[in-house]
Amino acid sequence: MKRRTIRGKVPLRISFGGGGTDVAPYYIERGGVVLSCTIDKYAYGTIRKSNDHNVTIHSLDFDILVKYDVSENIRVEGELSLVKAVLKHFRINHGVEIFLHSDAPPGSGLGSSSAIATLVIGLLSAYTRTPMTDYEISELAYQVERHDLRIPGGKQDQYACTFGGMNLIEFREDATIVNPLRVPRPVLNDLEYNLLLCYTGKTRLSGGLIEKQVRRYQEKRDDTVSAMDDLKRLAYNMKDAILRGELRKFGGFLHESGESKRRMNPHAYPKQILSVYETAREHGAIGGKILGAGAGGYLLLYADFDRRRELIEAMKAINIMPVDFHFDYKGLQTWEAE
Repeated sequence: MKRRTIRGKVPLRISFGGGGTDVAPYYIERGGVVLSCTIDKYAYGTIRKSNDHNVTIHSLDFDILVKYDVSENIRVEGELSLVKAVLKHFRINHGVEIFLHSDAPPGSGLGSSSAIATLVIGLLSAYTRTPMTDYEISELAYQVERHDLRIPGGKQDQYACTFGGMNLIEFREDATIVNPLRVPRPVLNDLEYNLLLCYTGKTRLSGGLIEKQVRRYQEKRDDTVSAMDDLKRLAYNMKDAILRGELRKFGGFLHESGESKRRMNPHAYPKQILSVYETAREHGAIGGKILGAGAGGYLLLYADFDRRRELIEAMKAINIMPVDFHFDYKGLQTWEAE
């Protein structure tokens, strides 16, 4: 086989509303919905034929290297198990090298783990010339993470980063539907300018938080079930507000979404995060929420343009660093390198 090199990148995402309703069994029993948009923070990857019979996986972020003979039965465990699990779904009969790195670590709340899964699927699909639709790539990534590896979590990230752009994603037992939103460019520009993405200084593994959320739902706790229903309602409200250009109303819904998320699972908002958010509210934030499962990673805030600078300085004063970002609309991309 001719030595081919395939590169790819996939955007990370910010979730505005509905996060948590994409986690089974809630979405299976009651239907879930998430409003999200991808941003210009990425997971990157390269795959190329090697000169031996080894499959070699390089994680450039963590300086980890995993190597095994292509004839071996892959043991999906230990370091880079997510990548190995994806490789099991493709029939690679010769040695390859895979290089991976990401703009954000796992546990940051930007969906980086799922981005890696979809990226590797995209790379292998292109490398093996196996045509796959965006829905097929997203569903395989979900299968690998949630079923093959039994990693607790939801279903939004795989679809968000594969499709790219701003989407209302609806989850049912029998189907997932991605609804792209046609938002006027001036509204998108204002929304992007008024949002502030802040790194809280620590990451967390979401598994324990997700398991607590699922347990609370399975126990049919009124606060958790009603909060999840509210999160679903708010996702639709936020979608309507964006399409109508009612961004201040969107900011209020973002605040309600954060409050509902805290009722759904109080463990998502430790005292440190609550203190940061209270400071943000005192300095112009109309709304905000912790991203991902919670407890750390990135905090998303919304403020009117005339108080944005005040909010930025207030966050810096408590060592919470704002991160520049822009929306991304392309989703998963792969190409053959020269």
